[in-house]
Amino acid sequence: MTIQSSAKESIEVVSRRAVRVLADLEDRLPDLNELYIDLHRHPELSMQEHRTAEIFSRRLRNAGYEVTEGVGHTGVVGLLDNGVGPVVMLRGDMDALPIKERTGLDYASTAIGTLPDGSSVPIMHACGHDMHMACLIATAEILSKEREAWRGTAFICAQPAEETGRGAEAMLRDGLFTKFPRPDICLGQHVLPLASDMLGHNSRIIMVASINIDVRLFGRGGHGSSPQVTIDPVVMASSLIMKLQTIRSRELAGDVPAVITIGFVNAGVKHNIIPEEAHIGINLRTQSTIIQQQIIDSIRRMAEAEAQAFRAPKPPEITTSDSVPLTSNNELIDQRISAVHTALLGPEHIVELPTLMFSEDFSQFGLPGRHHYEGEPIPYCYWIFGGHSQELYNAAPGQTLMAKMSYLPSNHQPTFAPVPESTLLTGVRSLTSAALAYLPAVDAL
Repeated sequence: MTIQSSAKESIEVVSRRAVRVLADLEDRLPDLNELYIDLHRHPELSMQEHRTAEIFSRRLRNAGYEVTEGVGHTGVVGLLDNGVGPVVMLRGDMDALPIKERTGLDYASTAIGTLPDGSSVPIMHACGHDMHMACLIATAEILSKEREAWRGTAFICAQPAEETGRGAEAMLRDGLFTKFPRPDICLGQHVLPLASDMLGHNSRIIMVASINIDVRLFGRGGHGSSPQVTIDPVVMASSLIMKLQTIRSRELAGDVPAVITIGFVNAGVKHNIIPEEAHIGINLRTQSTIIQQQIIDSIRRMAEAEAQAFRAPKPPEITTSDSVPLTSNNELIDQRISAVHTALLGPEHIVELPTLMFSEDFSQFGLPGRHHYEGEPIPYCYWIFGGHSQELYNAAPGQTLMAKMSYLPSNHQPTFAPVPESTLLTGVRSLTSAALAYLPAVDAL
């Protein structure tokens, strides 16, 4: 039986069941808000989410779940077997970012983290993963309390290291779908700068593929007073960075979506020493593996040409890492969940999104074979919920999310902070109702 054929209930019936299940959500808000603020105050970097995982594990155990910790290093799995029916996985991510918070909130993070190279950095939840965790915990607790309203297995997945694109794969390699029941469907959501009572859907490609590219350029170091006896990799890197911008503008058609971002340039340690090498970190986002490879080839061609033009002592080193595939929703599943959301919240609260140039490793759960589960791909659905007050969102110029985003605090910015209570309400309602769309009532089996 496919997941589609098991979803027999009408949208109206699922919506009414969701209303009953969520009836006491507002009573839960004080505890839920406290949980969210605690998570926001105590962010942890990728694969270091020990405190977050402990909180998650404790809440799940208290709600009656069978809990396994340390899946994919710091990941947590909670299972609630509630009779014969589909296995529905609900996923949330746990990690934070190396960004110093500038929200001015009284619960702003002052945490300091340690990067893999040993350096200390300020960290914050600048991408909303604290909100994702709070909503997922609340939904898990509600499903446990309201067990008479559904049948099947709730599979709760708290995933590490989304920000590095390695967490989903780490959990899969650790047997996520072989040691535990294989899900019939995977569901996830992400907070973005929509208004906090809004949900965004795209029934096909909702997020693009991403890959990191590292370029190391080599020169000949020396004293800053005598550049003529050196080969300066800083100037070489500067020249290359400017030329890379022409790939998008001069090598691709205007209607081909692609973003080439220079995330960092590292070279040298002292003002008057020309270094031996420069390191450029590039992030590439595309909707096509063919376009992705075309751009990588162009980066390689340009880097090798720059090295030759500057008389570099050896060719550049070019490597790729942290590849994340497209997040492409199952169309029928997204249409069903969007319809449930519409019935629950009202059509004025649902927006159709274009393909976003963000990326997510959630889509790894839908890729069999190379990630240690066999058979057909597991279908999944991913949607967006808003985090800004209606007043802030309305005041931003433009009529759409994409138009307004330049004027709103957004993900990965030090000023990004969802408004807690209204965002929590929408996030829990959307995730719980989506789960109920595939966890049927007893009489629907």
